Amino acid sequence: MLKKLVVCVVGALSLSLAGPGIAADSVANEKAEIRESRDEILGRLYKINPSARAAMDVAAGYAVFSNVGIKIFVAGGGTGKGIAVDNKTGKEVFMKMVEVQAGLGMGVKKFELVFVFETKEALHKFIESGWEAGAQASLAATDGQTGVAYQGAIPVSPGIWLYQLTSKGLAAEVTVKGTKYYRDDDLN
Repeated sequence: MLKKLVVCVVGALSLSLAGPGIAADSVANEKAEIRESRDEILGRLYKINPSARAAMDVAAGYAVFSNVGIKIFVAGGGTGKGIAVDNKTGKEVFMKMVEVQAGLGMGVKKFELVFVFETKEALHKFIESGWEAGAQASLAATDGQTGVAYQGAIPVSPGIWLYQLTSKGLAAEVTVKGTKYYRDDDLN
């Protein structure tokens, strides 16, 4: 009887000690996957649009998201994960996104977004307060001040530019309707 009790107690302690380790491994794996996705997305962006690298280098920071959206008849939505990076400090903040769509349609769309933040304030606000979008835009622009061309990027907010990549390359039209970006408390 005592032997069974000892085995049960040792087993319970082993499980309780292993639990956080397993969770930590899961978090570490998810962070590694997000970083790998970021590197792949940035590599694709630089290959498609080499001038994007110069814009990223002088920016205060950037955020990269991989998203999947589904639309069935009149409603749709999507989710994604990403990472925001302060170029000066190298600090990473893991983030999530969720979107809601309305209108006729049907299908699944996978796309990647690269936000470029001209100022530390724009980056900090994006990370700390999240960001909500409720508009759709399509145009090419330069910032007119620093001389950096954000060719292929869309201005989505003061000091924030956005590149959208699809399976066909850089999107001519960027859609960020009903989208919310926020910190991932599970990974930070």
